[in-house]
Amino acid sequence: MSTLTFITSPSHSYWRWTLLSLAAAATLALTGCAGMSSRETSTVVGATAGAVVGGVMTGTTAGAAVGAAAGGVIANEVTKKR
Repeated sequence: MSTLTFITSPSHSYWRWTLLSLAAAATLALTGCAGMSSRETSTVVGATAGAVVGGVMTGTTAGAAVGAAAGGVIANEVTKKR
């Protein structure tokens, strides 16, 4: 089965929507961060890392939320101009 047949096949519409959704999410992520300051970028990176660590350590959504909040606050405070 060729790649073109796989993508255009009606039975594989799930994968087509998945690829389209990933492309749209990547486009939004890249353009959404274009005008951010380094402090804002650090806060987002800290929140993301905190969410991943909190989710992995606790295995719950609440742990991920607490980790995101903690990571965002810590990264924001570290990058403050003194």
